[in-house]
Amino acid sequence: MNSFICAIATNDKIHYADTHFGDAKFYILYKIRMDSAERMKIIENTTLEYKENTHADPKKAGSVMKMLTKEKTYVVVSAIYGPNIKRINSKFVCLLVDKGKISNSIPRIIDNFNLIQQEWEAGEKREYLNLRRDT
Repeated sequence: MNSFICAIATNDKIHYADTHFGDAKFYILYKIRMDSAERMKIIENTTLEYKENTHADPKKAGSVMKMLTKEKTYVVVSAIYGPNIKRINSKFVCLLVDKGKISNSIPRIIDNFNLIQQEWEAGEKREYLNLRRDT
């Protein structure tokens, strides 16, 4: 894999969402390469209309996964994940990043390209990657 598409959770299109990944209003899609990142587009989270029957509803997780799979997403990025991280981690590499501006974390994602690729290759047994600066 010489590039991958990642979906970044945001409510204002500038900062990471202050909600769980699946509750973000928007996802900014980036194409990440070993030495660059290209902002592709912003998609609206259409799953917000879904009424959860329980906290961490697996149907909602499935809806988010289906929406992002259509966009050929391999990596998801958020400052906050809920219990559904266990479900989405089987389909995507989940990156945990610092709260704040999205632009501040893009270089860190690029710098960890090989680690992200290695985790993708772990298949459904993959773990989330903590890219927070305080670790």
